[in-house]
Amino acid sequence: MPALLNELYEILGEVGLLQGKDVSSRPRSWTDSTPCQAMAIARPASTQELADVMKTCHHHDQVVIPLGGGTGLVHAVEATTNQLLVSLERMNNIEPIDLSGSTITVEAGAILQNVQEIAKNNDLFFPIDLGARGSAQIGGLIATNAGGNQVLRYGMMREQVLGLEVVLADGTIISSMNNMLKNNAGYDLKQLFIGAEGTLGIVTRAVLRLRPLMVSKSTALVAVKHFSKIPTLLKTMAASLGGTLNSYEVLWNNFYTLITDAHPERVLPLSNEHPFYVLIESCSANKETDKILFESALEQAFKSELIVDAAIAQNEKQSEGMWAIRDDIETIMHKLSPLIAFDISIPIALLDNFVNVIEKKLTAKWGDSAKFVSFGHLGDSNIHLVITVGSGEHEVKQAVMDMIYSEVSTFNGSISAEHGIGLEKVNYLHHSRSSDEINLMRTLKTALDPKTLLNPGRVFNIK
Repeated sequence: MPALLNELYEILGEVGLLQGKDVSSRPRSWTDSTPCQAMAIARPASTQELADVMKTCHHHDQVVIPLGGGTGLVHAVEATTNQLLVSLERMNNIEPIDLSGSTITVEAGAILQNVQEIAKNNDLFFPIDLGARGSAQIGGLIATNAGGNQVLRYGMMREQVLGLEVVLADGTIISSMNNMLKNNAGYDLKQLFIGAEGTLGIVTRAVLRLRPLMVSKSTALVAVKHFSKIPTLLKTMAASLGGTLNSYEVLWNNFYTLITDAHPERVLPLSNEHPFYVLIESCSANKETDKILFESALEQAFKSELIVDAAIAQNEKQSEGMWAIRDDIETIMHKLSPLIAFDISIPIALLDNFVNVIEKKLTAKWGDSAKFVSFGHLGDSNIHLVITVGSGEHEVKQAVMDMIYSEVSTFNGSISAEHGIGLEKVNYLHHSRSSDEINLMRTLKTALDPKTLLNPGRVFNIK
Protein backbone atom coordinates (compact mmCIF):
# COMPACT_ATOMS: atom_id res chain seq x y z
CA MET A 1 0.00 0.00 0.00
CA PRO A 2 2.90 2.51 0.05
CA ALA A 3 1.94 3.93 -3.36
CA LEU A 4 -1.61 4.61 -2.22
CA LEU A 5 -0.50 6.19 1.04
CA ASN A 6 2.05 8.34 -0.76
CA GLU A 7 -0.66 9.63 -3.09
CA LEU A 8 -3.00 10.30 -0.19
CA TYR A 9 -0.21 12.13 1.62
CA GLU A 10 0.24 14.37 -1.43
CA ILE A 11 -3.46 15.24 -1.26
CA LEU A 12 -3.88 15.59 2.50
CA GLY A 13 -0.48 16.41 3.96
CA GLU A 14 0.76 15.31 7.38
CA VAL A 15 -2.18 16.80 9.29
CA GLY A 16 -4.71 15.21 6.97
CA LEU A 17 -3.33 11.65 6.93
CA LEU A 18 -2.86 9.85 10.23
CA GLN A 19 -0.72 6.72 10.33
CA GLY A 20 0.92 4.41 12.85
CA LYS A 21 0.51 5.42 16.49
CA ASP A 22 -1.79 8.30 15.51
CA VAL A 23 -4.23 5.62 14.37
CA SER A 24 -3.73 3.00 17.09
CA SER A 25 -4.01 5.61 19.85
CA ARG A 26 -7.66 6.02 18.92
CA PRO A 27 -10.27 3.52 20.18
CA ARG A 28 -12.23 1.37 17.75
CA SER A 29 -15.45 2.98 18.99
CA TRP A 30 -16.90 4.66 22.07
CA THR A 31 -17.96 1.24 23.40
CA ASP A 32 -14.70 -0.53 22.49
CA SER A 33 -11.45 0.86 23.87
CA THR A 34 -9.20 -1.50 21.91
CA PRO A 35 -6.88 0.25 19.42
CA CYS A 36 -8.20 1.30 16.03
CA GLN A 37 -6.99 -1.15 13.37
CA ALA A 38 -7.29 0.98 10.20
CA MET A 39 -4.32 1.20 7.83
CA ALA A 40 -4.64 4.99 8.06
CA ILE A 41 -7.16 7.74 8.77
CA ALA A 42 -7.76 10.29 6.02
CA ARG A 43 -8.98 13.66 7.32
CA PRO A 44 -9.86 15.87 4.35
CA ALA A 45 -10.40 19.58 4.97
CA SER A 46 -12.79 20.18 2.06
CA THR A 47 -15.20 18.46 -0.26
CA GLN A 48 -12.66 18.67 -3.08
CA GLU A 49 -9.99 17.01 -0.95
CA LEU A 50 -12.41 14.19 -0.14
CA ALA A 51 -13.26 13.86 -3.83
CA ASP A 52 -9.55 13.55 -4.65
CA VAL A 53 -9.14 10.95 -1.90
CA MET A 54 -12.05 8.91 -3.25
CA LYS A 55 -10.76 9.10 -6.83
CA THR A 56 -7.41 7.80 -5.65
CA CYS A 57 -8.98 5.02 -3.62
CA HIS A 58 -11.23 4.11 -6.55
CA HIS A 59 -8.18 3.82 -8.79
CA HIS A 60 -6.44 1.53 -6.27
CA ASP A 61 -9.61 -0.47 -5.43
CA GLN A 62 -9.19 0.65 -1.84
CA VAL A 63 -12.02 0.03 0.64
CA VAL A 64 -13.10 3.14 2.56
CA ILE A 65 -14.97 3.28 5.86
CA PRO A 66 -16.58 6.70 6.58
CA LEU A 67 -16.24 7.77 10.21
CA GLY A 68 -18.50 10.24 12.00
CA GLY A 69 -18.50 10.95 15.71
CA GLY A 70 -18.26 7.22 16.45
CA THR A 71 -21.29 7.18 18.76
CA GLY A 72 -23.22 4.45 16.94
CA LEU A 73 -24.01 1.05 18.41
CA VAL A 74 -23.84 -1.36 15.45
CA HIS A 75 -20.09 -1.48 14.72
CA ALA A 76 -20.59 0.42 11.48
CA VAL A 77 -17.28 2.33 11.59
CA GLU A 78 -14.86 -0.39 12.64
CA ALA A 79 -12.03 -0.86 10.14
CA THR A 80 -9.54 -3.66 9.57
CA THR A 81 -5.82 -3.25 8.89
CA ASN A 82 -6.34 -3.14 5.12
CA GLN A 83 -9.13 -0.56 5.19
CA LEU A 84 -8.94 3.24 5.15
CA LEU A 85 -10.98 5.28 7.60
CA VAL A 86 -12.20 8.64 6.31
CA SER A 87 -13.04 11.11 9.06
CA LEU A 88 -14.67 14.46 8.33
CA GLU A 89 -13.75 15.88 11.75
CA ARG A 90 -11.81 18.75 10.11
CA MET A 91 -14.82 19.63 7.95
CA ASN A 92 -16.82 21.20 10.76
CA ASN A 93 -17.67 24.66 9.45
CA ILE A 94 -21.09 26.12 10.17
CA GLU A 95 -22.26 28.91 7.88
CA PRO A 96 -24.32 31.90 9.08
CA ILE A 97 -27.99 31.11 9.53
CA ASP A 98 -30.43 32.09 6.79
CA LEU A 99 -32.90 33.87 9.05
CA SER A 100 -35.47 34.48 6.34
CA GLY A 101 -35.57 30.84 5.33
CA SER A 102 -34.85 29.41 8.80
CA THR A 103 -32.07 27.18 7.50
CA ILE A 104 -28.46 26.54 8.41
CA THR A 105 -25.77 25.12 6.15
CA VAL A 106 -23.14 22.95 7.81
CA GLU A 107 -20.28 20.66 6.92
CA ALA A 108 -20.68 17.00 7.81
CA GLY A 109 -18.15 17.12 10.66
CA ALA A 110 -20.07 19.80 12.56
CA ILE A 111 -20.98 18.69 16.09
CA LEU A 112 -24.69 18.48 16.88
CA GLN A 113 -24.44 20.53 20.08
CA ASN A 114 -22.67 23.36 18.24
CA VAL A 115 -25.48 23.48 15.67
CA GLN A 116 -28.06 23.51 18.46
CA GLU A 117 -26.32 26.36 20.27
CA ILE A 118 -25.90 28.53 17.18
CA ALA A 119 -29.56 28.05 16.34
CA LYS A 120 -30.57 28.97 19.88
CA ASN A 121 -28.44 32.12 19.78
CA ASN A 122 -30.51 33.17 16.79
CA ASP A 123 -33.85 32.41 18.47
CA LEU A 124 -34.23 29.24 16.42
CA PHE A 125 -34.16 25.56 17.23
CA PHE A 126 -32.65 22.42 15.70
CA PRO A 127 -34.87 19.59 16.96
CA ILE A 128 -32.66 16.50 16.72
CA ASP A 129 -31.32 15.78 20.20
CA LEU A 130 -29.69 12.78 21.86
CA GLY A 131 -27.34 11.95 24.68
CA ALA A 132 -24.25 12.03 22.44
CA ARG A 133 -24.95 15.61 21.31
CA GLY A 134 -21.46 16.72 22.33
CA SER A 135 -19.67 14.36 19.94
CA ALA A 136 -22.19 13.20 17.32
CA GLN A 137 -21.52 14.70 13.89
CA ILE A 138 -24.17 15.92 11.47
CA GLY A 139 -22.88 13.65 8.71
CA GLY A 140 -23.24 10.59 10.91
CA LEU A 141 -26.71 11.65 12.04
CA ILE A 142 -27.73 11.93 8.40
CA ALA A 143 -26.12 8.64 7.43
CA THR A 144 -28.06 6.83 10.16
CA ASN A 145 -31.26 8.91 9.94
CA ALA A 146 -30.99 9.61 13.66
CA GLY A 147 -34.00 10.43 15.76
CA GLY A 148 -33.60 11.08 19.46
CA ASN A 149 -35.92 12.47 22.07
CA GLN A 150 -38.20 14.72 20.01
CA VAL A 151 -39.14 12.57 17.02
CA LEU A 152 -42.73 12.55 18.22
CA ARG A 153 -43.12 16.22 17.34
CA TYR A 154 -40.47 16.99 14.73
CA GLY A 155 -39.69 13.70 13.02
CA MET A 156 -36.31 12.06 12.41
CA MET A 157 -33.22 13.49 10.72
CA ARG A 158 -34.78 12.93 7.32
CA GLU A 159 -37.38 15.60 8.10
CA GLN A 160 -34.68 18.15 8.99
CA VAL A 161 -32.59 17.85 5.80
CA LEU A 162 -33.45 20.10 2.86
CA GLY A 163 -30.28 19.70 0.80
CA LEU A 164 -27.14 17.59 0.65
CA GLU A 165 -23.71 17.52 -0.91
CA VAL A 166 -22.27 14.03 -1.32
CA VAL A 167 -19.08 12.49 -2.68
CA LEU A 168 -19.61 9.15 -4.46
CA ALA A 169 -17.26 6.17 -4.40
CA ASP A 170 -15.49 7.29 -7.59
CA GLY A 171 -14.98 10.85 -6.34
CA THR A 172 -17.94 12.41 -8.17
CA ILE A 173 -19.40 15.34 -6.24
CA ILE A 174 -23.20 15.44 -6.18
CA SER A 175 -24.35 18.84 -4.97
CA SER A 176 -28.05 19.10 -4.26
CA MET A 177 -27.95 21.93 -1.75
CA ASN A 178 -31.63 22.82 -1.91
CA ASN A 179 -32.77 25.31 0.76
CA MET A 180 -36.51 25.32 0.07
CA LEU A 181 -39.28 23.31 1.71
CA LYS A 182 -40.85 22.60 -1.66
CA ASN A 183 -38.83 21.27 -4.56
CA ASN A 184 -40.33 18.54 -6.74
CA ALA A 185 -37.97 18.97 -9.70
CA GLY A 186 -37.21 15.34 -10.45
CA TYR A 187 -35.96 12.69 -8.03
CA ASP A 188 -35.27 13.80 -4.46
CA LEU A 189 -31.72 12.46 -4.60
CA LYS A 190 -30.83 13.36 -1.02
CA GLN A 191 -33.17 10.65 0.21
CA LEU A 192 -30.87 8.02 -1.29
CA PHE A 193 -28.12 8.94 1.14
CA ILE A 194 -30.10 9.66 4.32
CA GLY A 195 -30.07 6.49 6.37
CA ALA A 196 -27.83 4.65 3.88
CA GLU A 197 -24.99 4.42 6.45
CA GLY A 198 -22.35 5.71 4.05
CA THR A 199 -22.77 2.78 1.66
CA LEU A 200 -23.85 4.91 -1.32
CA GLY A 201 -21.83 8.08 -0.78
CA ILE A 202 -20.20 10.26 1.88
CA VAL A 203 -22.18 13.31 2.99
CA THR A 204 -19.99 16.44 3.09
CA ARG A 205 -22.44 19.34 3.55
CA ALA A 206 -26.09 19.75 4.39
CA VAL A 207 -28.82 22.38 4.48
CA LEU A 208 -30.79 21.85 7.68
CA ARG A 209 -34.23 23.10 8.54
CA LEU A 210 -34.60 25.09 11.78
CA ARG A 211 -37.74 25.68 13.81
CA PRO A 212 -38.95 28.52 16.03
CA LEU A 213 -37.35 28.52 19.47
CA MET A 214 -39.84 27.53 22.13
CA VAL A 215 -39.38 29.76 25.19
CA SER A 216 -41.57 27.72 27.52
CA LYS A 217 -40.98 24.15 28.69
CA SER A 218 -43.00 21.97 31.04
CA THR A 219 -41.65 18.66 32.28
CA ALA A 220 -43.19 15.96 34.45
CA LEU A 221 -42.42 12.43 35.51
CA VAL A 222 -45.58 10.41 36.06
CA ALA A 223 -46.25 6.91 37.33
CA VAL A 224 -48.57 4.47 35.56
CA LYS A 225 -49.98 1.31 37.07
CA HIS A 226 -50.81 -0.67 33.92
CA PHE A 227 -49.14 -0.58 30.52
CA SER A 228 -52.55 -0.53 28.83
CA LYS A 229 -52.91 3.04 30.13
CA ILE A 230 -49.73 4.26 28.42
CA PRO A 231 -51.00 4.49 24.80
CA THR A 232 -54.20 6.14 26.06
CA LEU A 233 -52.18 8.62 28.12
CA LEU A 234 -50.12 9.45 25.04
CA LYS A 235 -53.23 10.19 22.99
CA THR A 236 -54.77 12.19 25.83
CA MET A 237 -51.68 14.34 26.39
CA ALA A 238 -51.16 14.92 22.67
CA ALA A 239 -54.74 16.07 22.25
CA SER A 240 -54.87 18.14 25.45
CA LEU A 241 -51.58 19.93 24.73
CA GLY A 242 -52.64 21.10 21.30
CA GLY A 243 -49.54 20.03 19.35
CA THR A 244 -46.96 21.12 21.94
CA LEU A 245 -46.09 17.59 23.18
CA ASN A 246 -42.36 17.23 22.61
CA SER A 247 -41.29 14.04 24.36
CA TYR A 248 -42.92 10.92 25.73
CA GLU A 249 -40.30 8.65 27.29
CA VAL A 250 -41.38 5.44 29.01
CA LEU A 251 -39.22 3.80 31.68
CA TRP A 252 -39.99 0.32 32.95
CA ASN A 253 -39.49 -0.24 36.66
CA ASN A 254 -36.34 -2.27 36.00
CA PHE A 255 -34.73 0.77 34.38
CA TYR A 256 -35.88 3.31 36.97
CA THR A 257 -34.85 1.13 39.91
CA LEU A 258 -31.42 0.33 38.51
CA ILE A 259 -30.61 3.99 37.87
CA THR A 260 -31.99 5.36 41.14
CA ASP A 261 -30.47 2.61 43.32
CA ALA A 262 -27.07 3.33 41.76
CA HIS A 263 -27.29 7.00 42.77
CA PRO A 264 -28.74 7.27 46.30
CA GLU A 265 -27.49 10.85 46.44
CA ARG A 266 -30.10 11.90 43.90
CA VAL A 267 -33.43 13.30 45.01
CA LEU A 268 -36.03 10.97 43.47
CA PRO A 269 -38.93 12.67 41.69
CA LEU A 270 -41.06 9.58 42.46
CA SER A 271 -40.63 6.43 44.54
CA ASN A 272 -39.43 3.32 42.73
CA GLU A 273 -42.48 1.19 43.53
CA HIS A 274 -44.42 1.78 40.33
CA PRO A 275 -44.42 -0.57 37.30
CA PHE A 276 -44.01 2.21 34.71
CA TYR A 277 -42.83 5.80 34.53
CA VAL A 278 -43.39 8.31 31.75
CA LEU A 279 -41.27 11.41 31.24
CA ILE A 280 -43.51 13.95 29.51
CA GLU A 281 -42.38 17.28 28.13
CA SER A 282 -44.15 20.00 26.20
CA CYS A 283 -42.75 23.19 24.69
CA SER A 284 -44.52 26.27 23.46
CA ALA A 285 -44.10 30.00 22.91
CA ASN A 286 -46.15 31.12 25.90
CA LYS A 287 -44.96 30.40 29.44
CA GLU A 288 -48.22 31.21 31.19
CA THR A 289 -50.60 29.30 28.96
CA ASP A 290 -48.19 26.37 28.60
CA LYS A 291 -47.98 25.83 32.35
CA ILE A 292 -51.75 26.04 32.79
CA LEU A 293 -52.41 23.73 29.85
CA PHE A 294 -49.80 21.22 31.01
CA GLU A 295 -51.06 21.02 34.58
CA SER A 296 -54.65 20.81 33.37
CA ALA A 297 -53.77 17.90 31.08
CA LEU A 298 -52.11 16.04 33.97
CA GLU A 299 -55.07 16.76 36.24
CA GLN A 300 -57.38 15.26 33.65
CA ALA A 301 -55.10 12.23 33.38
CA PHE A 302 -55.42 11.75 37.16
CA LYS A 303 -59.20 11.98 37.00
CA SER A 304 -59.24 9.44 34.19
CA GLU A 305 -57.03 7.13 36.30
CA LEU A 306 -54.33 7.08 33.63
CA ILE A 307 -51.65 8.05 36.12
CA VAL A 308 -51.27 7.31 39.82
CA ASP A 309 -48.58 9.80 40.79
CA ALA A 310 -46.75 12.73 39.24
CA ALA A 311 -43.89 15.14 39.85
CA ILE A 312 -43.87 18.39 37.89
CA ALA A 313 -40.54 20.15 37.46
CA GLN A 314 -40.70 23.59 39.05
CA ASN A 315 -37.52 24.86 37.43
CA GLU A 316 -34.83 23.96 34.91
CA LYS A 317 -32.72 22.14 37.49
CA GLN A 318 -35.56 19.78 38.35
CA SER A 319 -36.27 19.21 34.66
CA GLU A 320 -32.61 18.36 34.06
CA GLY A 321 -32.71 15.99 37.02
CA MET A 322 -35.59 14.05 35.46
CA TRP A 323 -33.82 13.84 32.13
CA ALA A 324 -30.60 12.82 33.88
CA ILE A 325 -32.34 9.62 34.98
CA ARG A 326 -33.48 8.87 31.45
CA ASP A 327 -30.08 9.69 29.90
CA ASP A 328 -27.88 7.85 32.40
CA ILE A 329 -26.60 5.27 29.92
CA GLU A 330 -23.19 5.10 31.64
CA THR A 331 -24.73 3.59 34.75
CA ILE A 332 -26.51 0.96 32.66
CA MET A 333 -23.27 0.09 30.87
CA HIS A 334 -21.51 -0.30 34.22
CA LYS A 335 -24.23 -2.29 35.98
CA LEU A 336 -25.10 -4.64 33.11
CA SER A 337 -21.63 -5.39 31.77
CA PRO A 338 -21.02 -7.34 29.59
CA LEU A 339 -24.08 -5.93 27.90
CA ILE A 340 -25.94 -6.38 24.63
CA ALA A 341 -27.93 -3.31 23.53
CA PHE A 342 -30.97 -3.37 21.27
CA ASP A 343 -32.61 -0.39 19.60
CA ILE A 344 -35.80 -1.63 17.98
CA SER A 345 -39.34 -0.64 17.08
CA ILE A 346 -42.46 -2.55 18.07
CA PRO A 347 -46.11 -1.47 17.56
CA ILE A 348 -47.00 0.49 20.69
CA ALA A 349 -49.95 -1.69 21.70
CA LEU A 350 -47.73 -4.80 21.65
CA LEU A 351 -44.70 -3.41 23.46
CA ASP A 352 -45.38 -4.66 26.96
CA ASN A 353 -46.32 -8.11 25.69
CA PHE A 354 -43.05 -8.14 23.74
CA VAL A 355 -41.02 -7.22 26.83
CA ASN A 356 -42.76 -9.90 28.90
CA VAL A 357 -42.05 -12.56 26.26
CA ILE A 358 -38.39 -11.54 26.15
CA GLU A 359 -38.09 -11.66 29.95
CA LYS A 360 -39.55 -15.17 30.10
CA LYS A 361 -37.28 -16.47 27.33
CA LEU A 362 -34.15 -14.92 28.80
CA THR A 363 -34.91 -16.34 32.24
CA ALA A 364 -35.74 -19.77 30.83
CA LYS A 365 -32.38 -19.98 29.04
CA TRP A 366 -29.99 -18.12 31.35
CA GLY A 367 -31.78 -18.11 34.71
CA ASP A 368 -30.62 -15.60 37.31
CA SER A 369 -27.70 -14.56 35.08
CA ALA A 370 -30.16 -12.80 32.78
CA LYS A 371 -30.86 -9.17 33.64
CA PHE A 372 -32.17 -6.36 31.49
CA VAL A 373 -33.71 -2.92 31.44
CA SER A 374 -36.30 -1.56 29.04
CA PHE A 375 -37.00 2.06 28.15
CA GLY A 376 -37.66 4.15 25.10
CA HIS A 377 -39.27 7.01 23.26
CA LEU A 378 -42.40 4.87 22.80
CA GLY A 379 -44.42 7.69 21.23
CA ASP A 380 -42.63 6.67 18.03
CA SER A 381 -42.66 2.91 18.85
CA ASN A 382 -38.95 2.95 19.70
CA ILE A 383 -37.82 0.80 22.64
CA HIS A 384 -34.32 0.14 23.96
CA LEU A 385 -33.43 -3.13 25.61
CA VAL A 386 -30.10 -3.50 27.40
CA ILE A 387 -29.41 -7.10 28.35
CA THR A 388 -26.74 -9.09 30.12
CA VAL A 389 -26.66 -12.85 30.55
CA GLY A 390 -23.37 -12.88 32.43
CA SER A 391 -21.15 -13.70 29.47
CA GLY A 392 -19.53 -11.64 26.74
CA GLU A 393 -18.65 -14.61 24.54
CA HIS A 394 -19.45 -14.17 20.86
CA GLU A 395 -21.59 -17.30 20.70
CA VAL A 396 -23.64 -16.18 23.70
CA LYS A 397 -24.21 -12.75 22.21
CA GLN A 398 -25.32 -14.33 18.95
CA ALA A 399 -27.78 -16.54 20.81
CA VAL A 400 -29.31 -13.51 22.53
CA MET A 401 -29.52 -11.59 19.26
CA ASP A 402 -31.12 -14.55 17.49
CA MET A 403 -33.75 -14.68 20.22
CA ILE A 404 -34.52 -10.96 20.26
CA TYR A 405 -34.67 -10.38 16.51
CA SER A 406 -36.76 -13.48 15.94
CA GLU A 407 -39.32 -12.07 18.37
CA VAL A 408 -39.12 -8.66 16.70
CA SER A 409 -40.14 -10.37 13.47
CA THR A 410 -42.98 -12.20 15.22
CA PHE A 411 -44.29 -8.88 16.57
CA ASN A 412 -44.00 -7.20 13.13
CA GLY A 413 -41.42 -4.74 14.40
CA SER A 414 -38.16 -3.32 13.07
CA ILE A 415 -34.71 -4.60 14.07
CA SER A 416 -33.45 -1.00 13.93
CA ALA A 417 -35.31 2.07 15.12
CA GLU A 418 -32.17 4.22 15.11
CA HIS A 419 -28.41 3.63 14.62
CA GLY A 420 -28.98 1.53 11.49
CA ILE A 421 -27.79 -1.97 10.59
CA GLY A 422 -24.01 -1.61 10.41
CA LEU A 423 -22.09 -4.86 10.69
CA GLU A 424 -23.95 -6.14 13.72
CA LYS A 425 -27.43 -6.60 12.23
CA VAL A 426 -26.61 -7.62 8.65
CA ASN A 427 -27.70 -11.22 9.17
CA TYR A 428 -31.01 -10.09 10.65
CA LEU A 429 -32.16 -7.59 8.01
CA HIS A 430 -34.51 -10.19 6.52
CA HIS A 431 -36.60 -9.98 9.70
CA SER A 432 -37.64 -6.44 8.74
CA ARG A 433 -37.20 -6.23 4.96
CA SER A 434 -38.46 -8.51 2.21
CA SER A 435 -36.10 -10.18 -0.26
CA ASP A 436 -37.39 -7.87 -3.01
CA GLU A 437 -36.56 -4.81 -0.90
CA ILE A 438 -33.08 -6.08 -0.14
CA ASN A 439 -32.47 -6.90 -3.81
CA LEU A 440 -33.47 -3.35 -4.74
CA MET A 441 -31.01 -2.04 -2.16
CA ARG A 442 -28.31 -4.16 -3.81
CA THR A 443 -29.25 -2.73 -7.20
CA LEU A 444 -28.80 0.82 -5.92
CA LYS A 445 -25.50 -0.10 -4.26
CA THR A 446 -24.16 -1.69 -7.45
CA ALA A 447 -25.19 1.32 -9.54
CA LEU A 448 -23.47 3.89 -7.30
CA ASP A 449 -20.56 1.81 -6.02
CA PRO A 450 -19.87 -0.98 -8.55
CA LYS A 451 -16.53 -1.86 -6.94
CA THR A 452 -18.12 -2.13 -3.48
CA LEU A 453 -15.52 0.17 -1.92
CA LEU A 454 -17.78 2.18 0.42
CA ASN A 455 -18.59 0.50 3.72
CA PRO A 456 -18.73 -3.05 2.33
CA GLY A 457 -20.59 -5.58 4.43
CA ARG A 458 -22.70 -2.93 6.12
CA VAL A 459 -26.52 -3.04 5.92
CA PHE A 460 -26.46 -6.15 3.65
CA ASN A 461 -24.01 -8.39 1.89
CA ILE A 462 -23.75 -7.56 -1.79
CA LYS A 463 -23.96 -11.23 -2.85
